[in-house]
Formats: sequence, C-alpha cells, structure tokens
Amino acid sequence: MAQIVKRAFKFRLHPTNEQADELTRTFGCARLVHNKALEERTRAYTLEGRRISYVQSSATLTEWKRTDEPAFLNEVSSVPLQQALRHLQAAFTNFFTQRAEYPTFKSRKKSRHSAEYTRSAFTCRDGRLTLAKMDGSLNVVWSRPLPEDANPSTVTVSKDAAGRWFVSILCEDRISPLPPTANTVGVDVGITALATLSTGEKIVNPRHERTDRRKLAKAQRNLARKEKGSANRQKARLTLARVHARITDRRRDHPHKVTTRLVRENQTVVIEDLTVRTMVKNHSLARAISDASWREMRSMLEYKAQWYRRELLVVDRWFPSSKLCSACGTTQRSMPLGVRTWVCACGAVHDRDVNAAKNILAAGLAER
Repeated sequence: MAQIVKRAFKFRLHPTNEQADELTRTFGCARLVHNKALEERTRAYTLEGRRISYVQSSATLTEWKRTDEPAFLNEVSSVPLQQALRHLQAAFTNFFTQRAEYPTFKSRKKSRHSAEYTRSAFTCRDGRLTLAKMDGSLNVVWSRPLPEDANPSTVTVSKDAAGRWFVSILCEDRISPLPPTANTVGVDVGITALATLSTGEKIVNPRHERTDRRKLAKAQRNLARKEKGSANRQKARLTLARVHARITDRRRDHPHKVTTRLVRENQTVVIEDLTVRTMVKNHSLARAISDASWREMRSMLEYKAQWYRRELLVVDRWFPSSKLCSACGTTQRSMPLGVRTWVCACGAVHDRDVNAAKNILAAGLAER
C-alpha cells in the first residue's frame, strides 16, 4: 500500500531583473525581521527573565511596519516575514529543549538567502508559479513533473553563493513500496572505496574535492590578491563560489545514486554507526572524510528505506568489524589502518573492507 509523504521538489529558477530585485529585497527584509526579533527576545530574556512568544513577535512586527525607519517592510509580502518569525520560534523551542544551540544573527554575506511563502502568498497552476507582490510568473526550469494533483503547501525561493536561483516546492507525494526481495547486504564505508559491500563489490570514491583541488586553490589565490571592496574581488568571489558549488552538487548526486541502488536491490541494509563529527577532528583524515559524505549517505538510506518499506539496521560503533575473522570468529589484537589484507590463524585470507562488511551484515542480522 502506497504511503503519503511530504516531499520537496527543487528546481532551477531564472527570474527577470525586476523579479530578482523584488526577491532580493524580500531576503533582506526577512533577515532584518529575524535579527530584530532575536535581539528583542534576547534582551527580554537577559534583562527581565521573560520569554517572548511568536504571537508577541508578530504583534511587534506590525508595530515596526507602522514606524518610519523600517517602513520598507510594507513593500514586500508579509508572509516571508511571518515565516521568519516562525522559524525563529522553532529555533528557540529547540534551544530550550536542548536539541540545538542558541539562535544566531543572520549575516548578509554569510547566511543563506531565502524566503518562504505559504499557500496564501503563491499560486502554482498549469506549470506556472506566481508569488505575491510580483508581476508575472517565474521562469522555472521544470526538470521533473510534480506529483499528480499536487497541492503545494510552501514554496521556498533561494539564491546560493554562486548566484544561482532555486525554488523548492513542498507537497505531498504518494510513494509505492518496492517489491520484496530476499537480498541482504552489509555496507562498510571508507575513503579508498566509498562503500564496500558484503558481496565483495567495492563502490569507487569519486573524491570530488580532490579532483577540483587545483581549480579551488587557484580561485582562492586569485581572490586573496584582489583589493577588498573592489568589483574584481566580487568577480573572484563568484568564481570561487562556482567551484565550491560544483563540488557540492557532485557530492550530493553520487550518494543519491549509491543509496537508491542499495535500497532498490536489497530488503535489508546494515551499516555501522559512525560518529562523523568526532572523526573529522582527525586533521589528517578530515578533508577526505568530509569529501566522502558519509553522514549524507546515512541520512539518505534512512528516509529511502522508510519510503520504500526496506529495513535499515545499524551496528554499534564499537563493534570490531575489521579485527573479527568472518570465517572463524577470532578477534585480532590490533589492526592498523595500513593493513588492507590479512591472514587469520584459521587460514582465511581477508580483504580488510570486505571482511568488515561481512561482519557488519552478520552482526546486524543477529541483533534484529
């Protein structure tokens, strides 16, 4: 039976100059509202020990619009401004429940440029998307169709550091489970091979950052030589951002293909619980680990397994998958990272990564 999930569909956007100016103003107003509301809530909590709710912040926003200084807030749609307050409220809720750190101020240069519109502030019909207070529909590159009879709940317009515009449309989608299969697989992630499967297959690690490292270094040197505040520095910054965007896009695309394949071909996928945040503190491996996108792979496996009714099992991070012989069960005393092939006392010859993947699969199936 198909399940209904909320899913975001992201598309490229090519606004006109007038639309780009309107969206840029909206981004700035939403950022201003966030910062002013955060400042007000911080002052109230620090000096008076009281918390300000979303309703109170919304009433304050109405007062700001009536004053002369931030009167330009009336020039853009009010919905993205209200959404900025809702996101701030969610950030404070996460902070007080100890799920996140204290909210921070947004910077024009470093923060993400985005604005979120709810149903009352946009129309999406017959392949045409129109936002409130904007003349004409947006030029969206519909690279894939929206779900049939889609009724979007929110539309988020954003602009990245490379100057590319995007629109993300959130709507409900009906996903049918994949046909059941008897296949199971253990996955051992690594750097030399992105993923080694218990079947003996090794999925290559493209090393996207390493491939473009020379272009990245050249763009960084070029930016460092430019005078701060100059037009040439802005051009160099944009060139550097485009190199970073290329690396980011490729890092995201490859794990999507790998995880989709694993979920489609196997009923049960077993992985190891890795603390990537701790592992990247090793400065010798941090760059390679970040480039491998292990964390993204796990999150993709989690939601795809849920979508398609597959089983994802996670083995404890302290399980000695590399030191354990998958043939006889003997545990070696030590297994340095430089050892890629080893021979057990029972005579079994092991590839380190394949052996680890087999042990991960066995441990996961034994614990479920």
